[in-house]
Amino acid sequence: MTSRERVLASLHHQSPDRVPVDFGATPVSGIHCSCVAALREYYGLERRPVKVHEPYQMLGWIEEDLQAALGVDVAGALPPQTMFGFPNENWKPWRTPWGQEVLVGEKFNVTTSPGGDVLIHPQGDRTAPPSACMPVTGYFFDSIPRQQPLDETQLNPADNLEEFGPLKQDDLDRLAVAARAARATGRAVVAGLPGTALGDIALVPAPFLKRPRGIRNVDEWYMALAAHPEYVRAVFEKQTAIALANLPKLAEALGDFVDIVFVCGTDFGTQTSSFCSVGTFDDLYRPYYRQITDWIHRHTKWKCFKHSCGAVEPFINSFIAAGFDILNPVQCSAAGMDPEHLKRAYGDRIAFWGGGVDTQHVLPFGTPAEVREQVLRRCEIFAPGGGFVFNAIHNIQARTPVANIVAMLDAVREFNGR
Repeated sequence: MTSRERVLASLHHQSPDRVPVDFGATPVSGIHCSCVAALREYYGLERRPVKVHEPYQMLGWIEEDLQAALGVDVAGALPPQTMFGFPNENWKPWRTPWGQEVLVGEKFNVTTSPGGDVLIHPQGDRTAPPSACMPVTGYFFDSIPRQQPLDETQLNPADNLEEFGPLKQDDLDRLAVAARAARATGRAVVAGLPGTALGDIALVPAPFLKRPRGIRNVDEWYMALAAHPEYVRAVFEKQTAIALANLPKLAEALGDFVDIVFVCGTDFGTQTSSFCSVGTFDDLYRPYYRQITDWIHRHTKWKCFKHSCGAVEPFINSFIAAGFDILNPVQCSAAGMDPEHLKRAYGDRIAFWGGGVDTQHVLPFGTPAEVREQVLRRCEIFAPGGGFVFNAIHNIQARTPVANIVAMLDAVREFNGR
């Protein structure tokens, strides 16, 4: 099978010739730029600065030579804007706090706090308050709360909608170019859809806006699900209407150059519980997700990708009912997320994209032998009958030993060679 055929067979719950692999095609299945550099060195590839295509998490772009070395079957069509509201273009060098020389977009503009923390400014505008901070000892950015004082008796849903609207032709053109380039690799192609993530907590603080209005603090947003559900509903209703108006434009721009679309990255699970009840999801989120996924399934061949970390086993039936074809990152270390149970209970109705190795404990802190053992076991569980794309559980983080990353990749090859 070709890479694309392999991925599509698995997503249709058919057994491919081998387990398909993704690294780097989405912002939740990537590799930290420091690890990308280490892998390039390990495989003896040309030494050159890594492009940081997703600066919020400092994810490194995996170029074609490294994609081949890793054996990946999926290519990503980069979104037109980064999380900080500027495009990846006119690359320039930047030295990270840990001393790595990387390439960043022209409008990646930062300042330094008195304590040495790196502050990044939305849309590259240093006159705007910084929207995120990378601690001097850190490896990625955290959003800076910038919520203005709220009068809870005068909440205006339009304030939480200012980032949504008709897609600009320039952004559509950028997406189309990225999708065509990804298709030329011969791999399956995944693209992110702008504006379809409902209440994604990484986006709620709006690190891409200079002075966001509305409910923008993470804790305030979660409390609003209970305290102001009609406000949240009004935001989702209008956001969905905008998304439905944009989808025909996206379908025209992307067409059959794309196989999978990243619809949303809204997290519903914690390590041991959830941020809301299944009932709240079914009432407040599911009807709007379903409008989006129904349009996609009626008018395209795209598969719908849902990301949610944590203990989301109680939500999976609702995710399926909401029209999602794929669940990521399949956090098997969270409560109730036993891989054998997941495969047995849901494996014929939703595809698992991830779950291949634990990135909290085993991959960063285990031995290569422990990594190999877990990867082989996860493949044994998830691979039969398709419905599985191998990836680690979320992005591979900084300081993960390259020997462990290689042990993970080698274990997948070992399983596929059986």
